[in-house]
Amino acid sequence: MADSPLQVELVAAERMVWSGEATFVLARTTDGEIGILPGHAPVLSVLSHSPVLIRDGSQTLVAAVDGGFLSVADNRVAILSERAALADDIDASQAQQDVERSEGDDDEAVRARRWAEARVSAAERAG
Repeated sequence: MADSPLQVELVAAERMVWSGEATFVLARTTDGEIGILPGHAPVLSVLSHSPVLIRDGSQTLVAAVDGGFLSVADNRVAILSERAALADDIDASQAQQDVERSEGDDDEAVRARRWAEARVSAAERAG
């Protein structure tokens, strides 16, 4: 099974963001970063607000996720998040403005700030 590519799905609450084959996935969970290669042991983790990298050969796709879950089993990787955006679709200057304008310490403000920071980070990693 280690020779088979990973089947990856990046899903936001409202849509399928990306689906395809990959040779490597890198994500940040609440326990730290995790790299997934073909043949990886089954895992279920909680994602942090952060970029996710999906590599297929020499190309790397970068996306921002708004927390969520990562599931790995039988060379299938499911990345499930309330919000997700491909780096190519992120307006980096708007995301940076959202970070700078974020105020408050209530749960909603903190979550909005973390989502903006994840978008900025994804845009920078893809750049």
